[in-house]
Amino acid sequence: MNTTPPRAFPPAGLRRPGRWAVLPAAVLAGAVLGGGYGALKTPQYAAVSYVIVVPAEKSDPAAALGFAQAYGRVATDIAVTGDAQVWAGVTADTLRKSVQAATSPDAPMISITARAEKPAKAVSMADGVARALVLNSTHVAGSTGVKVVQFSRATKPVAPVSPSAPLSALVGGCAGGLLGGLVLLVRPKRSSSRGEARHSRQPATASPVTSPAAVPAPAVAAHQPEPEAV
Repeated sequence: MNTTPPRAFPPAGLRRPGRWAVLPAAVLAGAVLGGGYGALKTPQYAAVSYVIVVPAEKSDPAAALGFAQAYGRVATDIAVTGDAQVWAGVTADTLRKSVQAATSPDAPMISITARAEKPAKAVSMADGVARALVLNSTHVAGSTGVKVVQFSRATKPVAPVSPSAPLSALVGGCAGGLLGGLVLLVRPKRSSSRGEARHSRQPATASPVTSPAAVPAPAVAAHQPEPEAV
């Protein structure tokens, strides 16, 4: 007789389509939210201006590197106290939030990066801060022994530096997939723990008393004929 092997069914958790639908739904939601954010957010443009610190006559050339680090830390403060906000046409708070200065560890150079919603505004802020550093260093050159000179003016950016809508959608989809995967990893543990708790609360039922199995009587030995005497 031909017997078919029993069909192997996946676990109950894998047979529920609603549980695994969380992952694609999370990816889709993240992509939609990320794409919408990238499309609605105003693009930002960045312009970079460079200045360099040079030692004055009869000054230690190594001092220029130290003063470059110092000027880089207080660049926005010097710009605010100077006329940078007037030249750029922005407030002091906008200048502090939108301008960043970075220095090099092996060269007395300072890069001034300004971000704005319009390319021309970013250029004016970067050049305004650079000009404020140049004027301030000229006023204190007698005591510091160094001065700041313009190395490169900012150029007008042609493309925004903020992420585009497709890139934002891709990042949002990846984040949504990650969150959906975490949800799938956490939910089975909760369901199993609830099942164990529910099983522990159920009262134990008495097992039915089973009658002892009947012991078979020993079989009677078969009668064997006695041997005949000769």
